Formats: sequence, C-alpha cells, structure tokens
Amino acid sequence: IGDLDWAAPQDWMCEPWMLAKTGLTIAEHQRRTVANFVRLVELWPDYSDADCPVMPVIQGWTVDDYLACVDLYEQHGVRLAQDYPVVGVGSVCRRQATRDIGDIFQTLAAQDLPLHGFGVKLSGLRRYGRYLTTADSMAWSYAGRRTPTQCGSTRHKSEANCLIYALAWHARVQDAADAAQRVHPTTRHDLQTAA
Repeated sequence: IGDLDWAAPQDWMCEPWMLAKTGLTIAEHQRRTVANFVRLVELWPDYSDADCPVMPVIQGWTVDDYLACVDLYEQHGVRLAQDYPVVGVGSVCRRQATRDIGDIFQTLAAQDLPLHGFGVKLSGLRRYGRYLTTADSMAWSYAGRRTPTQCGSTRHKSEANCLIYALAWHARVQDAADAAQRVHPTTRHDLQTAA
C-alpha cells in the first residue's frame, strides 16, 4: 500500500442499535477498537518501511464515553494529540443533526486532537466544522448516483463519478467550512475534505 495520507481501521460503532446487535457494551466496543488499532500499528513494519497511515478512531456515545476512549488509548501508550495528524471520531454520522455531536467535537477539539468527522454532511459542517481537521461524506456520491448527467458528457449516465459534479460539490463543502470558520475565526483547524 502506498501514497496514503491515512486509512481508517475497523472500529466498533457504539450506536445503541449496534450494541443490541453485538450484545456487548460501549466499553467492550471501545476496547476492541483500541486493540485493533494497536495491533495494526504493530503489524505495519512487517509490510512497509513507510510511516503507518492507520489513524486511531475514538468511539463512544456520550461526551464521557469519548473521553474514556481517549484515556484508553493513552493507557496503551497511544498519544493521540502528539503523534497523529488525524484522529477519527466514530458513531456520529447518523446523528450529526443533534447538539450532542457538536458538544462531543467541541470537547475533543479542546483536547488539541486533530479530528476527522466520518460521514459529515453540509449541515454538520455548518454546525461544527470549526472543530474538525478533516471530514468525509458519501453525500455527493449518493446524490450523484441519483442525478442524471448534467455536464453534457455522453460517457456516464449519472453524476456519481463526474469530475465537474464532484468539483461543484467540493466548492459547496468549502463554502460551508469557510462560513463556519468566519463565525468562529479563533478555531485553529483548517478543514480538509475527502471524497
């Protein structure tokens, strides 16, 4: 594997419906998430001399859960704020319209963590993008798969993989991130987005 800025590991989601499926606790999902990350970092040198691109992911449901997960990484010698360019925050994409997520991101950002938001839509960026270093979303692709070709190309039937459509989406995302930054100009994070 080469040319990766970062890669997300398997993490154990902590939404109540996921806990119901596994029958496990939030603490056990967090333990497995951290153990998986630690193991991947241990295995990486067997496959590459490059820096390990796997990012840690913090899991939880409440602010206290996420802080407990940060502590769990610390107990395993993983220094999130000092050693990683980006730290994922899991179990947020389906509840990004809630105030809880803004509080979670704000609290974690106050720990000087370079946060990555999984599945963050434009509404989420407007609400709490100022706390994120990076974010990703399938929203543009999801919409693009359902949008007939508008760019005039005869090579594709939808806008799912259209560069013009993707660049227009990126401009809207950047506008939302810029607007969030103008509202809160003292925030240190400059948002980058990944498709």
